[in-house]
Amino acid sequence: MLKALTKLALDVATAPLAATYLSALTALSGKPTPPRVPDPRKRFRFIVPAHNESAGIAETVRSLLQVDYPSQLFDVLVVADNCVDDTAQRARDAGAQVLERQDTTLRGKGYALHHAFERLPQDVDAVVVIDADTLVSPNILRAFSARLEAGAQAVQADYAVRNPEAAWRTRLIAIAFGSFHIVRSRGRERLKLSCGLRGNGMCFTQNVLSEVPHHAYSIVEDVEYGIRLGEAGHRVHYADEAHVYGEMVTQSEAATSQRKRWEEGRKQLVDNHAVRLLKLGFARKDGVLLDLAFDLLVPPLSRVAVGSATGLVASGASALTLGLGLLTAPVFAASLSGVSLYVLRGWSVSGTGLRGLMDLGMAPVYVVWKSKIMGKSPAKDNQEWVRTRREAGSDAGRAA
Repeated sequence: MLKALTKLALDVATAPLAATYLSALTALSGKPTPPRVPDPRKRFRFIVPAHNESAGIAETVRSLLQVDYPSQLFDVLVVADNCVDDTAQRARDAGAQVLERQDTTLRGKGYALHHAFERLPQDVDAVVVIDADTLVSPNILRAFSARLEAGAQAVQADYAVRNPEAAWRTRLIAIAFGSFHIVRSRGRERLKLSCGLRGNGMCFTQNVLSEVPHHAYSIVEDVEYGIRLGEAGHRVHYADEAHVYGEMVTQSEAATSQRKRWEEGRKQLVDNHAVRLLKLGFARKDGVLLDLAFDLLVPPLSRVAVGSATGLVASGASALTLGLGLLTAPVFAASLSGVSLYVLRGWSVSGTGLRGLMDLGMAPVYVVWKSKIMGKSPAKDNQEWVRTRREAGSDAGRAA
């Protein structure tokens, strides 16, 4: 109980600052103008890390092979990592090259990616990492090419939900992705900061992979590697017009397992890197590093919302009973308004329409669910491949 009250007090104290950060990015989240797309010259390799993805891998490979880019300038490589099904054969049948890897000790997406990165042909200019449950927009390589031609070394596409109509939970995730992936990324790109990496739809040049090797193996290896890029002086550019669509789980048990792993992994990054990045950012006077630190330090939206609401209620009660809280009440009211605008802006870009807006009424249930997850003990092994059960009729799982 004492631990929970301490966490709540911390959330109340930090909510106004976190809400200010989110409000600023919301204000800067107007739709950007895409850069001019040059004639294709860059050679790309799609890399798809896959662990027991037999049911869905062929559809992903077909989506990648159908992108609007000269076929001689890209290929698809599936890394069948520690698979015990026919993922490799199905990927080959769909037209992909396949790299099979068996290592019972070094397991997980980060190791699979490193294995593929170490074996890149010299004529490949850049790689694009795509999850094995994903479809892509046809313009993805042209969007990446435009940024690389302008000097970018790392680019992130918009990461959206493939199945928002499956359930209220997936629609809320789509809205959350709209806020976290689109709103934040647009604002950070407009400020020439790093939009961060999302694990799916990431593009890296071969040059930057040589300079900053992908030694990132945690459950949140994307965020981990994005931090390392920032420390090396490279920001992640945002390609707003390019999209990857990943399948989200609908059932509570699978969603809980998935979210728990992500939350614990992110917490470890906060513990290991946030303060260090702040110090380094101030020492270097580097806005990219400071923003990466702020992005880690901002609590999950559910906690910012609860902290703002609790602060407002406590301030109002103090003002009525003790004559105190008259100054803090407007601060927390503004904080709660900022959070609300951030969420509504996420909804407006999520594509979920009126039904998604109505599902926001389930947000308190979602907040309680996430609070229970964050209060549980972490899993013993956060690096091993974990398959998350998908929709009925599909065995495809998201690698984490």
